[in-house]
Amino acid sequence: MTRPKVTSDDVRRLFGDIGDQRIAAILATGAGHEELEEAAAWLALEDDVMGEMERPLTGAAAEVYEIVASDPALLPDDDA
Repeated sequence: MTRPKVTSDDVRRLFGDIGDQRIAAILATGAGHEELEEAAAWLALEDDVMGEMERPLTGAAAEVYEIVASDPALLPDDDA
């Protein structure tokens, strides 16, 4: 079964306006929708998604996380 292809619109929906270069880098990882959502959850610091074990991100989800997290302006504001 083929999974739906991730588009730049999908990336923008989850991460906002992160710039074309970062979007291209994310698309190049080959991440699927599930990996994008997992990375977005980690970036939003959603502990319930990570669970009690807080398993590390791996594969494409980890790559997406690193791409987005490399720009501090894109990370959630701790003061909120």
